[in-house]
Amino acid sequence: MFTKTSRRTRIIATLGPATESPEMIKKMIEAGVNIFRINMSHAKHDKVREAVKLIRQISEKHITRVGIMMDTRGPEIRTGDVPKDLNLEAGQTIGLTVRGEKSAEEFSVDVNYDELVDEIREGDVVIIDNGTIELKVERKKKNQLVCKVLTPGTLKSRRHVNLPGVRVNLPALTQQDKEDIKLGVELGVDWFAMSFVREPEDVMRLKAILDYHNAPQKVVAKLEDQEGIRNLNEIVDAADAIMVARGDLGIECPYEELPIIQRLMVKQCAKKGKPVIVATHMLESMIQNPSPTRAEITDTANAVYEQADAIMLSGETSIGQYPLKCVEMMDRIARRIERSGGAGYYENVEMHSKFAKLVKSAAVLAEECEADALIVFTTSGIIARNAARLRLVSTPIFAFSNDESLLNQLPMYWGIHPSFLETSDDPEDNVSRAVKKLRERNLLNVGDKVVAVTEVRINDRLVDTILMEEVEG
Repeated sequence: MFTKTSRRTRIIATLGPATESPEMIKKMIEAGVNIFRINMSHAKHDKVREAVKLIRQISEKHITRVGIMMDTRGPEIRTGDVPKDLNLEAGQTIGLTVRGEKSAEEFSVDVNYDELVDEIREGDVVIIDNGTIELKVERKKKNQLVCKVLTPGTLKSRRHVNLPGVRVNLPALTQQDKEDIKLGVELGVDWFAMSFVREPEDVMRLKAILDYHNAPQKVVAKLEDQEGIRNLNEIVDAADAIMVARGDLGIECPYEELPIIQRLMVKQCAKKGKPVIVATHMLESMIQNPSPTRAEITDTANAVYEQADAIMLSGETSIGQYPLKCVEMMDRIARRIERSGGAGYYENVEMHSKFAKLVKSAAVLAEECEADALIVFTTSGIIARNAARLRLVSTPIFAFSNDESLLNQLPMYWGIHPSFLETSDDPEDNVSRAVKKLRERNLLNVGDKVVAVTEVRINDRLVDTILMEEVEG
């Protein structure tokens, strides 16, 4: 539940075998999880149904809005099955075959992407198993690549394949993705994280499916390769939020470029008012260890300092040995760094519409007058998003709506605390009832100052305005 010292940065935790029980979901919410991620690369539909139901039930009992994000698998290039593990040494050769080709090489494995040989060039690098094995293409045959092993390793069955810098001709949404999205719409999840987004048209394909079903879900575009980064501006425009998917980005792009790419993405989202998630390997060592490395603490702190909307845990909470400690550690780091200030990316945020400027004026007033709450009423989420963009340090932002779907999406936004309110046609009554609700939850006291973005009735006409008042007994 929100308190006056609550963290502004959102925490996303991935569900998995380590955290899917009702007891763990409850503890995770109490520890500070704002959004649960369901990774469809591993989840079965019956398990997803059960998880969504549990999250909603437990969230409601705790009077805490917790969002649910379904992460699509996306198109994957993988090696096939091998009869036994292949122990590859540096300098050896291995054949990568497609379309059932037989290889004359001592070591060989089939790959599930038929166009592999056509689209790759001699001299290109192939990364297998998330960077564990690195190969260089020596020569091409009809349906085979003969590669030299640069980085030794053990190749097992069905390992992930990356092709850095290669334009891969794969669909943005697979048939399995479409089935998973259909399930997500049916269950009423709040966000879809779309894997392998390379261009804005990819996002629009998913949005077209949601429009067809008249579904309210929002789309997070996961940028995972060089082409996605090249189209960053257009993808930010098309998506509702962006994920800095550092796992694949760290393989697809030079390592030294990754911090620059992260900063670029956060800045671009700040400029355009879109939520941004920093994800992958944030507390990776805590999958097996009870405490993080000092580098992981600094990395997490840096994302909070950049004022990303959300920071995400993956394997740490899905399969890790210390999922609860991971959430508690993120919470501690975020709270401390938020008190130290931010990078200032949001200080010069552009607010073009008249209503956005009204929200900005209300935020400035709230901060300068040291108000105890900024209250906004929203039907589409735009007002709340504009308030979040301003990154208020001192004044908590409370967003009220009578739209349940919207309220479950709002936990994604930095510093926004959503609450249900059955709004009426009387704006003053709405403000009074919102203040009363906050008082009932001990979030406001008599004498506190409140700034509200609302409407007033003038000559039978409603006019947008800023209201400032003191909480009365």
